[in-house]
Amino acid sequence: MNAIELLSPARNSETAFAAIKCGADAIYIGASSFGARQQASNSIEQIKTVVDFAHPFYAKVYVTLNTILFDNELSIAEKIIQQLYDIGIDGLIIQDAGLLELDLPPIPLIASTQMNNDTPEKVRFLEQVGFSRVILARELTIEQIRQIRKATSIELECFIHGSLCVGASGQCYMSYALGGRSGNRGQCAQPCRKLYSLKDPNGKTLLQNRHLLSLKDLNLSEHIEQLIDAGITAFKIEGRLKEIPYVANTVAFYRQKLDAVLQKKNLQRSSSGTIQLNFKPDPAKTFNRGFTDYALNIKDDHIGSIDTPKSIGEFVGTITKIEKSSFAIASNVPLHAADGLCFFDQNGNLTGTLVNKVEGQKVWPQKTDEIKLNLKIYRNYDHQFSKLLEKNPAERKIPVSILFEETENGFSLTGADADGNKAVIKIDVKKQPALKKQEALQTITTQLKKLGGTIFECDDISFQLSEPYFFPVSTLNAARRDLVRQLLEIREANRPRKIGHILKNSFPYPPVVSPPTADLRQVEPEKRLTYLGNCLNEKARDFYRRHGVETIEPAAESGLDMAGKLVMTTRYCLRKELGLCKEKGQGTAVEPLILVDEDGRQFRIVFHCGRCGMDIFLI
Repeated sequence: MNAIELLSPARNSETAFAAIKCGADAIYIGASSFGARQQASNSIEQIKTVVDFAHPFYAKVYVTLNTILFDNELSIAEKIIQQLYDIGIDGLIIQDAGLLELDLPPIPLIASTQMNNDTPEKVRFLEQVGFSRVILARELTIEQIRQIRKATSIELECFIHGSLCVGASGQCYMSYALGGRSGNRGQCAQPCRKLYSLKDPNGKTLLQNRHLLSLKDLNLSEHIEQLIDAGITAFKIEGRLKEIPYVANTVAFYRQKLDAVLQKKNLQRSSSGTIQLNFKPDPAKTFNRGFTDYALNIKDDHIGSIDTPKSIGEFVGTITKIEKSSFAIASNVPLHAADGLCFFDQNGNLTGTLVNKVEGQKVWPQKTDEIKLNLKIYRNYDHQFSKLLEKNPAERKIPVSILFEETENGFSLTGADADGNKAVIKIDVKKQPALKKQEALQTITTQLKKLGGTIFECDDISFQLSEPYFFPVSTLNAARRDLVRQLLEIREANRPRKIGHILKNSFPYPPVVSPPTADLRQVEPEKRLTYLGNCLNEKARDFYRRHGVETIEPAAESGLDMAGKLVMTTRYCLRKELGLCKEKGQGTAVEPLILVDEDGRQFRIVFHCGRCGMDIFLI
């Protein structure tokens, strides 16, 4: 496991191309149906173009088919999976266990974070039934990741950057309970980003109309080495709905961060190529709600973004002077026309304006409403930065060395790339000594280095000739093209591949254990599966029965009445976030609180003191 992967989201093929150019070792992209981001679907033909672009760099393409499925959808999913296998994708990200009961091709399976992969027992079980990789739950601490690594040998992937679901992955039913749009079906309405009020059991309002379930965005860039030491082999950036500037900027930022750690630890990337960026990456310059490490090391951390669920971008400075149609700002951040600025108004709500003109530290905004002295200004849209990234963020090339060699009957041309692939072609021409020897060598060098239309760049060219010879330019160009074509074919033949294996053995299904424990011997198999198991079809029921589950409650999406039921489990704690924490020991009961949404619907919050977290029930 000495190859570490940086994994980027891709909304579509154009975003995928930008991510790979900026240094992604792999991308994950939605299929035409059944992806957990319904608005980011792609046809087989579109995904094929991504595969064809990625594979020459030894970059991988994973496809998300990670919703739970109704019975009548299984055959459709099976057909899509076969088509994806036929075009050569490198792995399939799934949630529905029923897919393991189908006749699937030998495609590597990746357990989606929607499977709630949060214990050593669960991850070990997924390894036993044939998954190649597990995407860990985002809410795990570094110690919990270490315990999972100790108990398993499967590839472990974790989220390293992007939006955070406040609910435990795959275990949030709030959107479905309120409006029938299920996150487990790729249709989440994001109720966690809405306004709520908080009341005590007596009805007293503690806080009103704030985004109480909205979290900041994840940023673990300072914990890469720690996560590698804990056993992570793939780092995942969230954002399959994001546009090119966000993806290019974030990938490039983590490419630089990760490469520095890999060099220090003598590890390698899982793909090839050198990256030449045309910009300086900075996560603050594209979408963010402020950053958190989500208490990875269980440190006190305000992780909520309760003032706004929108992007605030980068802090610019404070307004020092106001005139009729402009203001002056104390800032080291250069602003430009068409930039988007935002700030919190007197009611604590995020509002903003566009920039019409800038002269030094003097700014002419499109609107001057709410502009006040000493107001803190943020830029949530950097116009020049975004346009640069949309146009041409980076170039990625495979270094190749070329040897031009004289043979008994002519000449040979050898190309060797940075991955050890080598191609040799023969040049059968009459040997004609050059009259202008230095010019002849320069012509050969110039023509053979013309690789601009390919994925290669020549970093070294050498000669083994008894004397300089004359070659027509057309001969050199034809030789170069033949060498490139052959080297691409050899690279593809030698490209690392993985084969998936679904195991039909019956392993005991693990129980839900919280907090996780690494001692597998103390765990009894789970005999009863509630709606939290997200079992929606008969094939899924067959799977769980084969693994010892005796009683199976259908998934919420089958039409369950969610009144009184648990609709969200989260490690986030409102008491802690709002300074109401009693700091009691684990297992200590504190009084529940009441959450009220904009439509007056109420939820009961039960707190988990000591280990931190909440269970939220629909009243």
